[in-house]
Amino acid sequence: MIRIIIADDQALIRDGLETIIELQEDMEVVGVAEDGHQACELTAKLKPDLVLMDIKMPGKNGIECTRWIKENVPDTIVLILTTFSEEQYIIDGLLGGASGYLVKDLSAEKIVSSIRDAVQGQFMLPASIAAKLTARLSYLSGTLASVINTERFKQEEIHFTEREKEIILLMVEGKNNHEIAGILYMSLGTVKNYISNIYQKIGTNDRAKAILLLKKMIM
Repeated sequence: MIRIIIADDQALIRDGLETIIELQEDMEVVGVAEDGHQACELTAKLKPDLVLMDIKMPGKNGIECTRWIKENVPDTIVLILTTFSEEQYIIDGLLGGASGYLVKDLSAEKIVSSIRDAVQGQFMLPASIAAKLTARLSYLSGTLASVINTERFKQEEIHFTEREKEIILLMVEGKNNHEIAGILYMSLGTVKNYISNIYQKIGTNDRAKAILLLKKMIM
């Protein structure tokens, strides 16, 4: 039996999902949460197999809840189910440890099958969401690095790899390490290693100073 918690701030959605799930012979709803704090508390107490997680909720949002659950109840699977399909939400959710990102316009049959597949260890990403991520990665690989003024780097006798150039541009845009990791689909540790190499090349370990120097180099 797949034990499920539904976390959504809209009663109509919670009730609808609960009805759909309770009709399945291999599933049961063990708890419902109407805000983020309640979702975390119920997950810690009940330790369900899976949480269906909305993104925008009072208190903690779904992204924050996902991170908290994966840190504190790591065996519980989180499947995001939301109306929001913006790239940054998708990236933040997956980086936070979600096992999939679904949108609420899916059929009841698809939602139920996605729950079963997620419990079996599959990563759930509808074609429309996958297309958004593919477009984002294409943009990053083809455009971001080309914005960097490589001639200026040569004048400074500093040489950066293509990956370092991508990270530099995101740094000067104000992205933190977690955001960079999500955008570039890298682990946080790998991002930190790249940034350490960048610091070494420009001669500072201070992020604020590094960003100022890098901004001058790409202007």
